[in-house]
Amino acid sequence: MASESVSMEPPECPVCLQSFDDEEAIPRVLSCGHSVCEACLVELPQRYPNTIRCPACTQLVKFPSQQGPSSLPKNIDLLRLCLQHSPPSSDHSRKPNQRSSNNDGIHCSRFWSDEFYATWKDWILPHDAVSVYEDGLGRFGSSSSSKAKGRVCFGVNRTVSFAPIVSLPPLVNDIKFRFSYVARIIKCLEGMNEAVREGLGLILEASVRQGSRVCRVYGLWSESEVVDGPLYLVCERHRGGSLLDKFSELRNGFVGANGDKGGFLNFAIIGKGICESVLALHLEGLVAGCLGLSCFYFDELGGICVDLNEVLVMGKKSIDAVSCATGKKDKGEAIRKDCLEDEFFISPEVLFRLLHKGAVTLDNEHSRYPIGYGSDVWSLACVLLWLLIGNALPPIPLEINEENGLDGSGSYICWVEKVSSILEDRIGSEYPSLRQTLCKCLDINPGNRPEMVDIRKCIQVMLVEPQFDFLCNLEVTINRNDAGHCLILAELCQLPKESSKEPRECELQEKEDDGQPDFVQDRENKSDENFVAGLSKGMTELKDLKGHLDCITGLAIGGGYLFSSSFDKTVRVWSLQDFSHLHTFRGHENKVMALVYVDDEEPLCISGDGGGGIFIWGITAPLRQDPLRKWYEKKDWRFSGIHSLAVSRNLFLYTGSGDRTIKAWSLKDGTLICTMNGHRSVVSTLAVCDDVLYSGSWDGTIRLWSLNDHSPLTVLGEDMPGELKSIMAITCNRHLLVAAYENGCIKVWRNDMFMNSKTLHNGAIFAMSMQGKCLYTGGWDKNINIQELSGDEFELDVKAFGSITCSSVVTAILCSQGKLYVGYGDKSIKSRAFVYITFPIALVYVSDSVNGKRKFLNLEVALFPPLPPQ
Repeated sequence: MASESVSMEPPECPVCLQSFDDEEAIPRVLSCGHSVCEACLVELPQRYPNTIRCPACTQLVKFPSQQGPSSLPKNIDLLRLCLQHSPPSSDHSRKPNQRSSNNDGIHCSRFWSDEFYATWKDWILPHDAVSVYEDGLGRFGSSSSSKAKGRVCFGVNRTVSFAPIVSLPPLVNDIKFRFSYVARIIKCLEGMNEAVREGLGLILEASVRQGSRVCRVYGLWSESEVVDGPLYLVCERHRGGSLLDKFSELRNGFVGANGDKGGFLNFAIIGKGICESVLALHLEGLVAGCLGLSCFYFDELGGICVDLNEVLVMGKKSIDAVSCATGKKDKGEAIRKDCLEDEFFISPEVLFRLLHKGAVTLDNEHSRYPIGYGSDVWSLACVLLWLLIGNALPPIPLEINEENGLDGSGSYICWVEKVSSILEDRIGSEYPSLRQTLCKCLDINPGNRPEMVDIRKCIQVMLVEPQFDFLCNLEVTINRNDAGHCLILAELCQLPKESSKEPRECELQEKEDDGQPDFVQDRENKSDENFVAGLSKGMTELKDLKGHLDCITGLAIGGGYLFSSSFDKTVRVWSLQDFSHLHTFRGHENKVMALVYVDDEEPLCISGDGGGGIFIWGITAPLRQDPLRKWYEKKDWRFSGIHSLAVSRNLFLYTGSGDRTIKAWSLKDGTLICTMNGHRSVVSTLAVCDDVLYSGSWDGTIRLWSLNDHSPLTVLGEDMPGELKSIMAITCNRHLLVAAYENGCIKVWRNDMFMNSKTLHNGAIFAMSMQGKCLYTGGWDKNINIQELSGDEFELDVKAFGSITCSSVVTAILCSQGKLYVGYGDKSIKSRAFVYITFPIALVYVSDSVNGKRKFLNLEVALFPPLPPQ
């Protein structure tokens, strides 16, 4: 009923959201069919002459720059609708200039989030950046990739040390897929416990902000050729040496048995540097948990800094000491000996936590003492005492029993009193505050120990009189009772765990019978987004399908069929249900160079050959031997036939030819509509997206053509620096355009703006396919590389995810419905075991192989287990 009709909102401009009218917001129609107000068309950026991108569909369309938007036709229908639903008003209040919230990214199942990748990518050092020597140390090399800078800049030939923190995910030898170096480390970090990963982040950031007092951590590194090897923390190793190296022979300490007064100055200088380095560690929220002389190094200028690598190593030694003491009758004596041998000191509360790690309840009195910055106060005091009095420092009593844990009652108090007595003998009355402060640091209760800044002040007095110390008023606020992040208790201090030898859940099982595996059920709904994540779970070939006599040149899918073309002048049809061979299209007199599928009322398969022949094949059952239609390009002895095919929505067929032209044909009768000129060499590849035709050529350029009138829009690649390389393949979607080159490089454009270039292969890239943000490339080096394209309008990153090793040169790639189809030329006989799993994702290889004197198509199928829930 009219009274119940819902009022309609008047049409509005997609850019400024202002309702169209006949005065200020006149709707002008673009060639794509969308309407934009005249005022906004003036403001839209024009990246190329006489073209703009439609703000509604992002299609590149022709625009009369000189005449302006007024020369475009008005949308009379929209104007009429606006006048009917909008009351006349002289006050046109425009809405704020806002763009609709289109998701201009491409959805795809993420290998990892952009935020996670951005957080860690700069900390991953190139795999060839470091050379490892027999002494366990390393050095940065001078290779090109090792010059890449991360968060911390490093120089050539700088000595580094390594701290293993975790084992990388194991490589499965019976699968072809391999994670890339960076992806393997990212996946390892992603699998870490969140608290452990947070601690690792604190360590890395601390080395940046506290560079003068904390040895720099350059990043994460692994020996890529080592299977199941550890992930290392690469740390700076100063040439000045550690305090343990310098003072290991100082058995009586700086003061000596006779109370050498000259040693007090040396002790004060060294002690002050140690305090400040530990203080810098605390400022970053880190607690060492145990300290020793080997944790501190002299830098090139004589300053003292704490080596985070050695702190982690010290933590491992502490854990090992506790582990080795387990089961022994006198645990305390065993731990004490290990600590004295390696000269490191663990506070009582940290030691108790290590002894009872994993316990559900802790009733002992030591469990009430928190672990925090005060724990390092105890360890630091022991280091300072050793520097002062050397071997005169009495052994620390560690009486451990199963019921009460550490016994700190009588023997520990006696030990503290003994230390105080020795200090009084060595120091005398000259520095009473030093003796009192150090003895307070040894209190069993961390809450009673002095602050770290108080220890520093106490030592500072030994160097400068208070009235001349202008730094004494600079306060650093660190609460000793705060927990911080204790490194020794974190899993980073656990030695990398060896990979489990137990079979994984996703381990492929060998098929016992000779029947065909049931891997095609419910396959139509499998998502391409899940394909890559399933690669790493395990895979193997399932089946060889033979038929072609020469190299594969093209793959296409449609109507429930897989189509493959070859140099053997045929097109073969395979069932997607069981990959059985169904039919062979014959008739070409030359090598079939390109193949496309047309999804129309009458589905078609179209093939083009090197002699200029274009064959239209019907694929309705029953499949016919003869083509529905065929015709030939005008032959020219100087050029070689058809190299590429593409079909538009208006059912025009486009051919890229050796005569450097692109021709548009009518699919109905084979009539030549027009010829597009511009390329200077063979048109090797074509792609259609959003009514724009993209053509790539051996001349190294990509040309964009409007499918409305077949006029040129722009040229990409002409202004690129360096020598132009032949383009072998292109792939595109609404926002991204990727070109593959003969030198193994790809170049990526976003909305016609060049974004990135990266070398992916050692040799030419012959085939490429893109699904969402996943890019698959293959070529001369017999590898399929998998990348993720991510970023925004300002930056785009090509993230290597992994690779699949093939037996021969890859010549065709097609990704569809959770399967990756790969065509290549393999001149060897292959035999694969039949294996199966549940809910697989398939990888299909199409190649040529030799069987006796005949060559056959070899179709291999590989399966993957399902993805975990997202």
